[in-house]
Amino acid sequence: MRKAASFLGVILGLGALSGALAQARQEPLAPKAQSVEVSKPVGAAAGGAHQLAADDVNAWLDGFMPYALAKGDIPGAVVVVVKDGQVLTERGFGYSNVAKKTKVDPKTTMFRPGSISKLFTWTAVMQQVEQGKIDLNADVNKYIDFKIPPYEGKPITVLNLMTHTPGFEEQVKDLITITPSEYVHFDALLKRWVPKRIYAPGTTPAYSNYGASLAGYIVQRTSGEPFDAYVEHHIFAPLGMAHSTFSQPVPANLKPLLAEGYRAGKDKPYGYEYVSAAPAGSLSASGDDMARFMIAHLQNGTYNGQQILKPETAQLMHSPANVPFKGLNAMAHGFYQTNINGLRVIAHGGDTVAFHSDLYLFLDKNVGIYVSMNSAGKEGAAQPLRTSWFQSFADRYFPEDPNAIQKPVAAGAKEDAQKLAGVYSTTRGARSNFLAIADLIGQTKVGVDKDGNPVIPPAKGLNGQPIKWMHIGPMLWRDANGHDLLGATVGPDGKANRFSFGELAPIIDFDRTPTSRSSAWILPLLYASLAILLVTGLLWPTRLLVRRKFKGTLGLEGRQLWTYRSSRIAAWAILAVLVGWLLVISLLFADLSSGATLSVILISLQFLGLIAFLGGTLVMLWYAYTAWKLKWHWTAKAWSVLLVISSATVLYVGLVYKLIGFTTNY
Repeated sequence: MRKAASFLGVILGLGALSGALAQARQEPLAPKAQSVEVSKPVGAAAGGAHQLAADDVNAWLDGFMPYALAKGDIPGAVVVVVKDGQVLTERGFGYSNVAKKTKVDPKTTMFRPGSISKLFTWTAVMQQVEQGKIDLNADVNKYIDFKIPPYEGKPITVLNLMTHTPGFEEQVKDLITITPSEYVHFDALLKRWVPKRIYAPGTTPAYSNYGASLAGYIVQRTSGEPFDAYVEHHIFAPLGMAHSTFSQPVPANLKPLLAEGYRAGKDKPYGYEYVSAAPAGSLSASGDDMARFMIAHLQNGTYNGQQILKPETAQLMHSPANVPFKGLNAMAHGFYQTNINGLRVIAHGGDTVAFHSDLYLFLDKNVGIYVSMNSAGKEGAAQPLRTSWFQSFADRYFPEDPNAIQKPVAAGAKEDAQKLAGVYSTTRGARSNFLAIADLIGQTKVGVDKDGNPVIPPAKGLNGQPIKWMHIGPMLWRDANGHDLLGATVGPDGKANRFSFGELAPIIDFDRTPTSRSSAWILPLLYASLAILLVTGLLWPTRLLVRRKFKGTLGLEGRQLWTYRSSRIAAWAILAVLVGWLLVISLLFADLSSGATLSVILISLQFLGLIAFLGGTLVMLWYAYTAWKLKWHWTAKAWSVLLVISSATVLYVGLVYKLIGFTTNY
């Protein structure tokens, strides 16, 4: 439910890191927008900035959104801008239902803003803090009826949950489903399986839907109300948010207002998404209701005479609580910073499978903006569109002072880049189950270009090319053509041990990958091993057919023949299990719905992996021993060694990345 830095994208948190806008469709989907606005005079402010007025914003949006949605093959969107306690403009673009040609109405059409739901959860937590029912520095076990053991002697605090530093590995199972029978209520989800702790609390940003859901459960326990009812009574009602709910499915009176979500390139609706980690992402809300929420936070907890937070509580919530990297964006109390052009900005984004959203509060300008789209679009177009929309808005209305822009610092630039170079793993991921394989595939290799600047392939601009970073200070860089900052910390060995950049810095970092897990050597060796096993498997029947055609013989019999055949069977068995894993993971990534059938398949694959990978390696050792003992031709002996290395490589990957195990939790 937030942008992630790995190929899991939506599945591991609901979002992708970057991507280029898609190729244009021949038939645009977006009709003329509807709007509800407060008229303001058009004009340009001093310093070249455009005046933030409704007419100007609407003109800009009309030039930006319809084209971008059509280009990205996104059916519809809602956009809201608030200023000084009022709705400046709220616009609906495109369709909430393609088949019915239902246009997006910013007043009533309800989108699913994914992890922006967490802001309501954190607001509820702070309400309970005000009442003395929650202590941010208390052990979470004080408030729950099940046990989360300490890690390295340290308990998780409520503040750790708010700053995404509880140290949990990623939890994906039953996160989202479109099958009602597979929906798991969030309190049952929390108790069924506590994700493994992989970091000491408070030390490492690792975005966690489980942690946010746990915070919602704490609110439920301390308030004595079901979580969705609590938010309804204490946030929605005071703010007049009549078109918002955490309930799943949405109440009958709101169902006709719910926008359909779409998979990229599909005209058929994806279906209603049940989010089991409800406090982390189950909200349905209209654009107008989100305007009320933004205004309340910009006015330190007050909207239209109704107070949901005391001013000092709201100010605390907006203030930094964790600063992972000096000079980069900090983590506030639930919000995270996305400072731009010298302004303090706090934000949150959110992604489900179908919906993709962002919310930004310009604290220094008393301005808030919100966008939500009902499809990821072609080639993930929604993500770069959201980023461009935010940055373009800031540059248009609050441009950066040219004198304040950091200048390149040549001193130490190449040395710092060389310190940063290496292979890194995202802190958000799994380590104890088969999803750990995502780390092997998704590790980030940081290089150094000819000018001595770092190159980070996944960090791309709108042109689809890696961002060009310019050195502006010790272990600190800025996007030469944009706003993002890149920072790193250095370990005792003089090399960078952790880095992050842009909006990811407060919530997801990249740690230098241990050599034992590094894709730099594992992947090339694995690919070569698979090729050797495949060639071995394919040559077996091929050579048999050739011998039959020319009435030749293999020259082996008895135990030697059985050894030879066993090695070929082992090669096919290893490949078959790997193909099985590929299919299962591909299906899982395509649809988060799991069910009992998947659990049976997972156990079966893990058991078969143990037999095929371990047994296959033993068979290859037996084959090599036979080849060398009986002094077969040198080519046979050399190939037998390659088979041992290949099978052992697959066994190593299976053990390290948990393709061998006995768990259905992931």
